[in-house]
Amino acid sequence: MDIEALMTQQGMRGWTDEQRDTWTNDAVQMRQLTQIIQARLANTQIDGDRTGSAGRRARKVSRKLARVARLLEKAAAETEAVNAVYVREVLELPARRARELEKKEQRKERLGIAAGAAQGAIAKSLTNTTNTLTGVQPPAVGNPQVNGVQAAPQYVPPMPYQFPGQTPAQAQALPDFADLFPDQEAM
Repeated sequence: MDIEALMTQQGMRGWTDEQRDTWTNDAVQMRQLTQIIQARLANTQIDGDRTGSAGRRARKVSRKLARVARLLEKAAAETEAVNAVYVREVLELPARRARELEKKEQRKERLGIAAGAAQGAIAKSLTNTTNTLTGVQPPAVGNPQVNGVQAAPQYVPPMPYQFPGQTPAQAQALPDFADLFPDQEAM
């Protein structure tokens, strides 16, 4: 078997066809053999058999042969699946990836206009924010009533001491434990 020939689409198809046909034919022969062996064993009496012993013995043997036939059919199906997976995951993969990349590029081109408009809006917003923070007034545009509005008042922090109802002169230190409980001795 030439591995280079097997790695082509025709080579893999030919190999899987050959294997599938072989195992399918083997399964058919195994089913026929199962029926023949079961019939023969069912009619063969062994010394000391009771009624029906030969039939039970024949079914036990034929059950194993039928399992072999099922496994051969399953092997034929799995061989066919090997070809399908090989074609999909190896042979068609580069073309599929190229199509996906092309779709992605087309989508980027379609959305490029919207992205450019969003980038322009972001740049304008950043410029306005920078001008406001640095104190640079942009040129007056639009309604003069709106442009005449003063900026929001500056934030003034609360009083510099901790408790708002007290002045620094009224603030007292916390009492000592001994002052609160003079009867207790220090432990």
